[in-house]
Amino acid sequence: MNYVFNLISLLGGLALFLYGMRLMGNSLKEGQSGTLKVIMGKVTDNPLKAFILGLLVTAVIQSSTATIVITSGLVAAGIISLNQSLGIIVGANLGTTVTGQIIRLLDVSGDASVVLKFFQPSTLAPIALILGVALIMFFKFKKSDNIGNIAVGFGILFTGLLNMTAAVGVLKESGIIDKLFMGLGNNPVLGYVVGAGVAFALQSSSATIGILQAISTAGDIPFKVAYVIIVGVYLGDCVTTAIVCSIGAKNDSKRVGLVNIMYNLAKTFLVIIVIFIVHRLGFLERLWDMRMTSGSIANTNTVFNLACALIILPFMKLLGNVSRKIVKDEAKPAGKYDEKIAALNPVFFNTPAIAFGSCYECLDVMLHSSISNIEKSMGILEKFDEKIFDEINEEEENIDHLTDCVDTYLIDLSPHVNEDVHVRIMTEYHKVVKEFERLGDHAVKIADNAKELFDDDTVFSEQALSELSVAFDLTKKILDHTVIAFERRDIEAARHIEPLEEVMDDLVNMLHDNHLSRLREGNCSVRAGIVFLDILSNLERIADICSNIGVAIVARVNPATASLAHTYISTLHQGGDSAFNEEYIAAHSEYFGKLSDENGLQLN
Repeated sequence: MNYVFNLISLLGGLALFLYGMRLMGNSLKEGQSGTLKVIMGKVTDNPLKAFILGLLVTAVIQSSTATIVITSGLVAAGIISLNQSLGIIVGANLGTTVTGQIIRLLDVSGDASVVLKFFQPSTLAPIALILGVALIMFFKFKKSDNIGNIAVGFGILFTGLLNMTAAVGVLKESGIIDKLFMGLGNNPVLGYVVGAGVAFALQSSSATIGILQAISTAGDIPFKVAYVIIVGVYLGDCVTTAIVCSIGAKNDSKRVGLVNIMYNLAKTFLVIIVIFIVHRLGFLERLWDMRMTSGSIANTNTVFNLACALIILPFMKLLGNVSRKIVKDEAKPAGKYDEKIAALNPVFFNTPAIAFGSCYECLDVMLHSSISNIEKSMGILEKFDEKIFDEINEEEENIDHLTDCVDTYLIDLSPHVNEDVHVRIMTEYHKVVKEFERLGDHAVKIADNAKELFDDDTVFSEQALSELSVAFDLTKKILDHTVIAFERRDIEAARHIEPLEEVMDDLVNMLHDNHLSRLREGNCSVRAGIVFLDILSNLERIADICSNIGVAIVARVNPATASLAHTYISTLHQGGDSAFNEEYIAAHSEYFGKLSDENGLQLN
């Protein structure tokens, strides 16, 4: 019956180990993923540089799966090519051995020097936990929670290892462990399947090797058993990665996962064949039945990966060519923004910083496209051009498609967003994606106004055109501040929008009154007047939309504003902010002065 409780203890230790590894890995990714996309996007066609990059990235985020999945997404987005990704794949597979080298600290003996005792898991675990909890609870500097989670994950990982080794030590006395590994030693195929199966189930080669290292501290695991399990792990882990890379992915993204499988199969066959030949030649007699330690397992894994990387790396382009023959391209017309949309890849859901980066790229395109359409529509009011009119409507379809894609992606991403900073970004993006689309809608409405004038052979009076020119200048200035505010997360630029929006309201009211005067005096046709008022309404709404965008940006940077957005705007409009008042007065004088200069009007 005691064996049941020991088994529970073993599984509990395994649970802690896996959770600690997940927490540490996710926290490392959160802390570094903001720059990963930029760094990985700068990979050259030099396979050696790509290999080193894959190695370093995986060593930092502690997950070859994450590195390859991110690479898959970058390939799908067209940021790097399939050929550029090949070296990263090899480097990622080698980088994952770093975890095993950390876990080998289990081999530090109890009678070691004082310095070495600090590196014993029984010492490192509580130190890491104390440091992590202190950072989370008592410190509030930038990324303190993230660093604290890394330390806590490290501590939990080693606590789980210690629990596993203690439980395995008790189970060893029953002889179960020895019988198990003796059976695997007599049946290497079964050992290979066990390694592959456990790695596939845990979705981590590092975790599987770590479990083997923990068992090795109490069980007599000979080299002949350990090496086949290690080789099996390579296949099990890469199958999971290939599945993730294929979910909702483009062909090149699927090829990254396929190349990773082919590389690991090649690695498996290479190791097995070399070990078989060397053993047959009698060079492994002393090593064959030698008891493996945590350190020797880590070294074996590292040597296998390093040797295979050096041998197979020159042939990776061949694997890339094979993947192209297996996963063939489907001929279909390319959309204008397909590459941007392809970057909205589900593989980035576990690294929200990169997912938001892809959203930002699409949103920035939407903003500039909408503004470009607004400027084009303003241009064809004075001189209509059918070609430009068609371009505006064609681009509006692209903007609508981008809106649908970004909106859907944000909804699918939502369950994966937990960090406060990411929640704020999510809130901002949900708001602005609709606002950017509305900007495009008003551009189309103004273009329709221009076509209506052209079809009816109606023209505005010189005074109406000069008034619209002033309103257009103000609109452009508001849009310029909106672009700067969004692209740079610039609160000052965002705050410039609101006083200008208030001036736009005043200007539209003035132009509306002027229009009524022209109608009474017979200087403007009723048909032209209706279109004129419609254009003014669209310009006023464009300014309102920019105001909403500005508030969303301010709320992201200053969360306190988010729940008080209406109060914030009301306070400004009621004169409760001196900076707002000064800028409003200056802008009012500037644009009403232009109106007076151009029309010779005396304004109160």
